[in-house]
Amino acid sequence: MIEVANLSKRYGAKLAVDDVSFTVKPGVVTGFLGPNGAGKSTTMRMIVGLDRPTTGAATVNGKRYAEHRDPLHQVGSLLEAKAVHTGRSAYNHLLALAATHSIPKSRVHEVIEMTGLENVASKRVGGFSLGMGQRLGIAVALLGDPQTLILDEPVNGLDPDGVLWVRHLTRHLAAQGRTVFLSSHLMSEMSVTADHVIILGRGKVLADASMDDLTSRVGTTRVTVRTPSPDLLASAIAGPEVGVTGTPDGALSITGIDAARIGEAAFHAGVLLHELTPVKASLEQAYLELTQDDVEYRSEVAA
Repeated sequence: MIEVANLSKRYGAKLAVDDVSFTVKPGVVTGFLGPNGAGKSTTMRMIVGLDRPTTGAATVNGKRYAEHRDPLHQVGSLLEAKAVHTGRSAYNHLLALAATHSIPKSRVHEVIEMTGLENVASKRVGGFSLGMGQRLGIAVALLGDPQTLILDEPVNGLDPDGVLWVRHLTRHLAAQGRTVFLSSHLMSEMSVTADHVIILGRGKVLADASMDDLTSRVGTTRVTVRTPSPDLLASAIAGPEVGVTGTPDGALSITGIDAARIGEAAFHAGVLLHELTPVKASLEQAYLELTQDDVEYRSEVAA
C-alpha cells in the first residue's frame, strides 16, 4: 500500500506538488493522470525517496522508502528507463542490482524471460531501442518480486504487442494482491487497464475515484437510438433537459433522459426502435473536463 499525506514540493518560487494526499490500495490497478507539469513524476519520485518533500510524507507498506532494509523486495519502480550504464549488457545490469539484495541469478533469468529480453540480454544497453529500454526498466522493477510497483509511463515506446503485455502484466500482478500504481498519457489504454484513477492538475488532486464513478460523475451520459420515426420519438421525449441530435450515420444521440425512459416513451407512442444503447462518458472526456483549467502548456488549434 502507498500512503501519501499532505505532500508538497517547492522548487524556488514554483510549487510543483501542493498538499497532495491519497492512498493506493493493493489488489487494484491505480492510474495516475494529469497534464504535463501537473506534478505526477515529482510525486512518484518523492514516494521512492529520489526527491525530498518540502512538507508532508509518503510511505510504502507502512514505512518511508529509505527505512526499508530491502527496498527492491518492497517496491519495484520504473521512473527513468535510461538510468542505466550504457556499456553494460542487460543481463549484467540486472545481475549487479540482484547482488545488492542477495537475489539469485535464477531470478535474473526469470525477469529476462518475463519481459521478452532473451534475444538482447547479452547486448549493450546503449544500443537498445526505446521499447527495449522500457522492457529492461520493467525487468528491474520486477527483480525483487515486490509487493508494490510504481511505473511512470511504462508503455512509452512499446509496440502494440508490448502495450498489451504491460496491460496483462499489471492486471495479473494486481490480481495477486499487489499494489500497482502507474501513469500514462494513453487514455484509451488507461481506461481498460486501471480500476481506480487519481488525477493531478497544477500539483493538486482533482479526482480520486474508481473508473466507473469518475466516468459516471463527470461528463454527460448519452443514449444512442436508431428508429425509422426520429421526429415522432423526439416529440415523445421532449423536455427542457432533453437534447436530441442526429449523427452522421443516421442515429440519434440523446442526452438528459435515460435509456429506460426513452424506451417507455417510445412504447407508449408506438415508435419502433432498432437500437437503444446507453453510452457512458469516456475516461478521456472526464479527464479533459476535469483538467481544462489546469493545463500548464496549452496548444492553440490553427485556424
